[in-house]
Amino acid sequence: MSDSVRLDKWLWAARFFKTRQLAKKAVEGGKVHYDGARAKTSKLVEMDALIRVPQGFDVFEVRVTGISGQRRGAPEARKLYAETPESIERREREVEARRLSQQVMQHPLKRPDKKQRREIKNFQRNQGE
Repeated sequence: MSDSVRLDKWLWAARFFKTRQLAKKAVEGGKVHYDGARAKTSKLVEMDALIRVPQGFDVFEVRVTGISGQRRGAPEARKLYAETPESIERREREVEARRLSQQVMQHPLKRPDKKQRREIKNFQRNQGE
């Protein structure tokens, strides 16, 4: 493990992004926050720093527990950070909310057949009474 690593390289080594270029774009775009503020790609990562990283719909808030500029396997990459309990709880709540909203907005997979259309028309006629 090296003493100083750039933020974009650490994010790539910790497997938050597939390529360094994607990590660089996320940092430059202001998506990644280092200790609560926007950071530059050349920012040197320090131990126990708080980094906020977006991943699709989720936002990970992690503490740096190791520094490495070399990309390794996923089990080793997970040793470079520890997700905060608040982040885990927030992500689980958001996943549940997305799951519930998808259940409410489900659409039928096909058009109604003749029998179902008749039932719909009868239902609509009976609502007018």
